[in-house]
Amino acid sequence: MEGSGGGGGGGGGKPNLQVVYQAVQALYHDPDPSGKERASFWLGELQRSVHAWEISDKLLQIRQDVESCYFAAQTMKMKIQTSFYELPTDSHVSLRDSLLSHIQNLKDLSPVIVTQLALAIADLALQMASWKGCVQTLVEKYSNDVTSLPFLLEILTVLPEEVHSRSLRIGANRRTEIIEDLAYYSSTVISLLVSCVEKAGNDEKMLIKIFRCLGSWFNLGVLDSNFMANSKLLSLLFEVLQQDKTSSNLHEAASDCVCSALYAIENVETNLPLALQLFQGVLTLETAYHMAVAREDLDKVLNYCRVFTELCETFLDKIVCTPGQGLGDLRTIELLLICAGHPQYEVIEISFNFWYRLGEHLYKTDDAVIHSIFKAYIQRLLHALARHCQLDPDHEGIPEETDDFGEFRMRVSDLVKDLIFLVGSLECFAQLYATLKDGNPPWEVTEAVLFIMASIAKSVDQENNPTLVEVLEGVVRLPQSVHIAVRYTSIELVGEMSEVVDRNPHFLDPVLGYLMKGLCEKPLASVAAKAIHNICSVCRDHMAQHFSGLLEIARSLDSFMLSPEAAVGLLKGTALVLARLPLEKISACLSELCAVQVLALKKVGPGAPELASEMAFPSSVPCRHTNPIVENGQTHPCQKVIQEIWPVLSETLNKHRADNRIVERCCRCLRFAVRCVGKGSAALLQPLVTQMVSVYQEQQHSCFLYLGSILVDEYGMEEGCRQGLLDMLQVGTGRGGVPRGSPNGSPLAPGSVCRSVPWAARFIQRSPITLLRSQVMVPILQWAIAATSLDHRDANCSVMKFLRDLVHSGVANDVSHEEDFEMRKELIGQVMNQLGQQLVNQLLQTCCFCLPPYTLPDVAEVLWEIMQIDRPTFCRWLENSLKGLPKETSGGAVQVTHKQLTDFHKQVTSAEECKQVCWALRDFTRLFR
Repeated sequence: MEGSGGGGGGGGGKPNLQVVYQAVQALYHDPDPSGKERASFWLGELQRSVHAWEISDKLLQIRQDVESCYFAAQTMKMKIQTSFYELPTDSHVSLRDSLLSHIQNLKDLSPVIVTQLALAIADLALQMASWKGCVQTLVEKYSNDVTSLPFLLEILTVLPEEVHSRSLRIGANRRTEIIEDLAYYSSTVISLLVSCVEKAGNDEKMLIKIFRCLGSWFNLGVLDSNFMANSKLLSLLFEVLQQDKTSSNLHEAASDCVCSALYAIENVETNLPLALQLFQGVLTLETAYHMAVAREDLDKVLNYCRVFTELCETFLDKIVCTPGQGLGDLRTIELLLICAGHPQYEVIEISFNFWYRLGEHLYKTDDAVIHSIFKAYIQRLLHALARHCQLDPDHEGIPEETDDFGEFRMRVSDLVKDLIFLVGSLECFAQLYATLKDGNPPWEVTEAVLFIMASIAKSVDQENNPTLVEVLEGVVRLPQSVHIAVRYTSIELVGEMSEVVDRNPHFLDPVLGYLMKGLCEKPLASVAAKAIHNICSVCRDHMAQHFSGLLEIARSLDSFMLSPEAAVGLLKGTALVLARLPLEKISACLSELCAVQVLALKKVGPGAPELASEMAFPSSVPCRHTNPIVENGQTHPCQKVIQEIWPVLSETLNKHRADNRIVERCCRCLRFAVRCVGKGSAALLQPLVTQMVSVYQEQQHSCFLYLGSILVDEYGMEEGCRQGLLDMLQVGTGRGGVPRGSPNGSPLAPGSVCRSVPWAARFIQRSPITLLRSQVMVPILQWAIAATSLDHRDANCSVMKFLRDLVHSGVANDVSHEEDFEMRKELIGQVMNQLGQQLVNQLLQTCCFCLPPYTLPDVAEVLWEIMQIDRPTFCRWLENSLKGLPKETSGGAVQVTHKQLTDFHKQVTSAEECKQVCWALRDFTRLFR
């Protein structure tokens, strides 16, 4: 590969075939990782070049080895998906014939190559408008040759799957045409599959291909359900699933196919014959499930559970509306509860989505009679869940929260919270406690029961509830000799019962004593800190007397083995309690609390550990959460403390100006400090802005951009501060009006956009005239227009909000800026005259070709605001933009009709509400997806 760099992967001439072979060999066989990396990069460049078409075709013709053929097949698929526009229309037929020839010649080389070529053929068929009746063509050409059936079935399997592929932007018109075409030829495919079954005999691989193909056509929703209800294929599926001797692979394929069929008939009433056949067929599988359990065949057990769950999901409306009758037969739920009894937790986990949906339906139904029918089922489920949450009897240490089982327990906790209303949280809580109180269960049972109790503790009615008080009393008296996992979960339970402590303050001392014991033991320290944080949040007034103790804990944070999150939680809890102290005490106490961190701050350096770095920034946590009530005219108690710590922060900023992590935390600190005391931090504004500008000119940390937006928010309406803040914005955006600080150097990097846009947006909110008159206004708007194409949720939302607010400032006579409305209107008019057409163009292009559907409401708001300024001019801009859209796909299909263009234009320009613009955008952009 050393000599391959000049071979023209991306931008040069067509590379030599031998060089391509060398690169592929290096990719798969070079023992040096850097050699593999170079080969991968070079081949990636080749795939993006226009030469890839010819190179791939030649590699597939020569068939030198599996690796080069796989690379060529994959490249061909990728090019058809993403670069089909590179080919002239008259070459489409020869490409199709070439691909069909390749798949026939390579059918025995490797299944993965056949799959890639099948995908290439399917994607070509979907885009190539001139290839009419492709299903009929393929079936006629290959169905009589037994050796060609495997790849024919592969093409017919991936073809329906690719119809809704996100890789292909074929548009709604072409997609509708294709689905109608596939529905027309679906009977041809079913006849082919029946014929293949007869030819297959006991050929397992062929049966798997048949079931996969059938499932794919079910998923597309084009099969005639009346015809399928009586099909041999359906009875064969259940026959395979009932047989004990069925192999795992065939069993999985059959199960997948039944699940697809159940999903396809979600509208039960319109597919009644097929629905009845599937319903009765699945109910016959209970015996087969028990046989799989007896044989300890977990793969089959999981497959059956998937099928039972899909059955319940399909008939959910029937189950809730007519429980026990017809298709609402509750044997369906019994099947899931049988699965819940399996010892492996992975089995019951499959059904969680159904139980969530059932709970949601029952909550909306709000019918006591129907609720009473399901109560017993939910109680059985909860008992099964509690059993599955048990740790192994030989487990040592605390419960792991990040492994698979820990994540399962978190999902159980969420599910229990969603379903507990059906059973009654108090009744359930009391029953769970009774199992601990009346018996003497093993530690793992105790721990699991406490875990479920912790999940529902907050939903139990707190009013005059002796059970809660008894539970709390019992837990804090647990001896230290019990299993550490029991102590861990009991501490979690205490944290969840903080409201009980608040109502029974005489428990506060024993509870804090119990939690302090946990805080002093490394395995329990973080969970105990979290519980103390909860107690501080809920019992703030009662905790005020314990502030000195909390301060001592804060001073000794280094001695506790806490996670950064738990340590910050402790400081947050301390700050919440601090805010409840008398106003005259807050300043001195906050000063003491921050003094702890100022010491830590002086130890921070580039190599500081995460916890030390997190703890080091004095005002970040206390200032964020210390929010005392301050009357008009009173000095904010935190103001003096913030002035005291500013020199330390300033020194840290200078000293570590090149360390992004430390600068970021300094900025976060200052942000909360400014927010905490508001206008009271005015004395810091000048030195802070001066230092930010100084450091930013040398090190473009994007966190300064966000901090700048906070300063504008707080001081933007102050006459004497505006010019300094605008100067800071001009430094931050540079001469071109775009932010200079971003992780990868790109002004359109999502992180940079998220932090830069609020700065300009806050100017629009606080002092619009200042920004609109400035030299950076037009460059900032040009940059924002370019940033509208970013497919990043937060960044795009920030940009659209800025654009909306900017245009809106020239439309709405905002009370806070009433006196300068006419000036704003005139300035916005000037900006829109210069860039309005460009903005509308870009918004329409990004909606159609770049952005996901969830961004459309934000885009609609911007278009709506532009229209409010000058509707006739907007009509002209929109018409010009629509003329620039492609009317045909690269495959020759209709992308958008003239009527669809004029209808969209009329819907938008005659809209009386913003939501009408959004609806029109949703429908219109589907034509380009």
